[in-house]
Amino acid sequence: MTTLGIIGSGNIGTVVAKQAVAAGYDVVLANSRGPESLREKAAELGVRAGTAVEAATAGDIVVVTIPFGRYAELPAEQLAGKVVIDTLNYYPSRDGRIEELDEEQVTTAEVVQRHLKDSRTVKTFNNITAAVHLDSLPRPSGAADRSALPLSGNDAEARATVVELLDKLGWDAVDVGPLTESWRHEPETAVYVDPYLGAGITFEDLVGGAQDAGSPAPAAEIEKLIATAHRPPVRDRQF
Repeated sequence: MTTLGIIGSGNIGTVVAKQAVAAGYDVVLANSRGPESLREKAAELGVRAGTAVEAATAGDIVVVTIPFGRYAELPAEQLAGKVVIDTLNYYPSRDGRIEELDEEQVTTAEVVQRHLKDSRTVKTFNNITAAVHLDSLPRPSGAADRSALPLSGNDAEARATVVELLDKLGWDAVDVGPLTESWRHEPETAVYVDPYLGAGITFEDLVGGAQDAGSPAPAAEIEKLIATAHRPPVRDRQF
C-alpha cells in the first residue's frame, strides 16, 4: 500500500487526507502542534497522526500544505529523494513581503524546491478552494463532468507520479511544465479559483460565506487558461 504523508492539517491537508483514504492510501497526517492535537481528526479521517518528520519519513509521496512563510521549517533531510507536492501560495498579508518574489525573480515553487534541494517537488492543489471545490468536485476517472488541476515540476517522472495520484483522487491533470512556469497557476491568474465557481458565484461571495458546490472545470478549459495566462504584478498583491 502506498503511504501518503501530509504535513499540514488545515483545509487542504484534511480534504486530501479524506480523499486519499477513500482511494486506498495509507495516510500519515502531521501539523505544527503535534500528534496529540490531531487525535480526534485522525480517528475521524481514518489516518495516522504523526510529527512532520514522521509524515515525511513514512510517505512515499508527501504533501506539504503549510503557510508559505514557514516553508523553511519543512524537514528537508527526511524529504530527500521523495516526490513532494507543494500547495503553497505567497500571501504577503500573512507571509510578509519577500523581495525576490515581489520582483518576480523566482516563483514560490522554486523557493520551496531550493529548500528541498534533494526532493522532487511538484506544485498542485494551490489554485482551488480547499474547503469548497477541492472537496466537492472530484469525479471518477472518465466522468463527463470531471475537473482538472494544473501541476508543474522540474522532474517529468515526478509530475507523472502526481498525475497518477490526482487521477486516483478524482481529478484530471494539466501538465504546465517546469517550476519556472508555475506562476501560471498562482493567485490572481485566470485559473485561480474562478474556473471552479458555480454559476453566478464570485470569489468575493465565497469569502463572504456563500455556499457553492462548484462547477466542473474540464482539462480543455484549464489548458486554455494556462496557455493564455498573464503574469500578475506580485508586488501589487494586497492579500
